[in-house]
Amino acid sequence: QVQLVESGGGLVQPGGSLRLACAASGSIFSIYAMDWYRQAPGKQRELVAAITSFGSTNYADSVKGRFTISRDNAKNTVYLQMNTLKPEDTAVYYCNADVDGLGYRSYWGPGTLVTVSS
Repeated sequence: QVQLVESGGGLVQPGGSLRLACAASGSIFSIYAMDWYRQAPGKQRELVAAITSFGSTNYADSVKGRFTISRDNAKNTVYLQMNTLKPEDTAVYYCNADVDGLGYRSYWGPGTLVTVSS
């Protein structure tokens, strides 16, 4: 079994920054893509940023230039540095990872709430 746990969410003023982290633990042989998604109230979950095991990245247009995804393969951890936050970034942020453990499958974390408000 594999568990993902996000951390780093909270309340921040517009223009501020937050750094999210997501650590994977359990029976892990390899982790392939690691992604951050978000879901705002009343909206569908959307992909925010993705990173492959080789470090290639991809971002939603709405966060390009403001968010940076990175990963530490030795720690099985993915990060999301969020700068110049806007009220529309308010959402629950979820980590997703494609893991080769006791079988290959995609795992989700429980989510962490980010609120951007003055």
